[in-house]
Amino acid sequence: MEKLDIFIIIFAIALALALLLAGFGGAVLETGSWGLSFGITGQTPAGNATKEELARYGGAYVGDEGEQVLYLTFDAGYENGFTPAILDTLKKHQVPAAFFLVGHYLKENPDLVRRMVSEGHTVGNHTMHHPDMSKITDFESFSKELQELEGLYREITGAEMPKFYRPPQGIYSQENLEMAQKLGYKTVFWSLAYADWDNENQPSPETAMEKLTGRVHNGAVILLHSTSKTNAQVLDQLITRWKEMGYRFGTLEELVS
Repeated sequence: MEKLDIFIIIFAIALALALLLAGFGGAVLETGSWGLSFGITGQTPAGNATKEELARYGGAYVGDEGEQVLYLTFDAGYENGFTPAILDTLKKHQVPAAFFLVGHYLKENPDLVRRMVSEGHTVGNHTMHHPDMSKITDFESFSKELQELEGLYREITGAEMPKFYRPPQGIYSQENLEMAQKLGYKTVFWSLAYADWDNENQPSPETAMEKLTGRVHNGAVILLHSTSKTNAQVLDQLITRWKEMGYRFGTLEELVS
């Protein structure tokens, strides 16, 4: 084999490796439900995918790890009577939040949706019907779930829905991330949450404070459910404590900028 041929082969291999490391290698993310693995207290937990892998598809689960900033988000498939108190607390502390809502919530609670928007919060897309989106493999069906909610939001608020998407139950696939990106959406996961979704087995306020202050970290994207009685009870104390710890609160626009 000629020296030139060997050089060309070596160059081609090196180029392929460089493209792979740069994020153009088409790395495949496994389909699954978003999960976290906590290590050292105060540090960012590991997710199912890395920050860099998600960024390739316009996704994020944590913000600037070098700054004491938090991103507060709420998920809601229905209204359980606690959102007005949550909004009151956010207004008291002048804290911005994002509410990821489904079609049922918008249909049944247009006044609350309008209040969220008027008080400076972001309403994100949690899909129209809250299905397992990883089982939707065609672009038309995927886009319908998001665009139907966009239309409902437009009817209620007179504005276009912000392009932030959270997969129902955190179940995702690489294909879903790609389709959301094609629709102009940023997929937002989380780096801090706790078991607050079961209305029949609500955590105590003490447990909530312990979990949510003990595992907080720079750039944390915090997931709470606005259906939780405990969250409504502790939010005032919780925000106060986070501020005492030196944290400020950012918006999703800042998160993905």
